Amino acid sequence: MALKVELKPGEKLLVGNCIITNSDQRTRLFIDGHAPILREKDILTADTADTPAKRIYLAVQLMYIEDDIATMRDEYFALVNDFVTAAPSATEIVNQINNEILTGALYKSLKAAHRLIEFEQELLSHASTGRPGLPTDR
Repeated sequence: MALKVELKPGEKLLVGNCIITNSDQRTRLFIDGHAPILREKDILTADTADTPAKRIYLAVQLMYIEDDIATMRDEYFALVNDFVTAAPSATEIVNQINNEILTGALYKSLKAAHRLIEFEQELLSHASTGRPGLPTDR
């Protein structure tokens, strides 16, 4: 069964190592086969990975795009260890990312890494407002 992707005007899509840019009208694509696929909104670059959780996401994203865990493994675990040391309450999310990576479910690990970014944003918002407590429901 093909993956159906609808693109907004001007939206970009990564398929494998290629960037597809939509024209000026809405488009529907059907993609058959096996290749990493990411929407523009889900792609981070070295410049946009400006927080610890985003750097973890970027490491996982590179594993997914290259379909190669080994190249980013050491950097990923260094980033994760630093993050969990600073925010032990993130351990459950990090464990989920790790489990998805270990089972080869790299797209699912990206989704879990996105939850880590959301968790980090919640932590930062609690810190900036001075409200006690940590994000829950994880």
